Amino acid sequence: MHGEHYFFVNHDEFRSMIGENAFLEHAEVFGNYYGTSRKAIEQVLATGVDVFLDIDWQGAQQIRKSMPGARSIFILPPSKDELDRRLRGRGQDSEEVIAKRMAQAVAEMSHYAEYDYLIVNDDFDTALSDLKKYHPR
Repeated sequence: MHGEHYFFVNHDEFRSMIGENAFLEHAEVFGNYYGTSRKAIEQVLATGVDVFLDIDWQGAQQIRKSMPGARSIFILPPSKDELDRRLRGRGQDSEEVIAKRMAQAVAEMSHYAEYDYLIVNDDFDTALSDLKKYHPR
């Protein structure tokens, strides 16, 4: 919903916002633009609240450059086969979309060593417990 979890702008406006340094990180994924508002994140951080971002490796690299104190966590599937099983189990994507997502995931996983912490999402409760170890608040 526009204005609640996301703000939607057209491609020209998005590119203009990139030029204005309005994003903490941004990327083009599958023909769509995504970005994290620098102003929104800075406002939340100023209140003393920590921020978690669900972003790709390129976004994480951009964050590390502009916010060297930020910590990064890479959440891995237990295996590529399990990731494929989970994607198919959703029942919402075509074979073409699943193939693209798998290729993207393999490319993404090749950057795991760039992160501060790794979590294997095999069992939800265990993964959540691991996350809490890294961020005890």
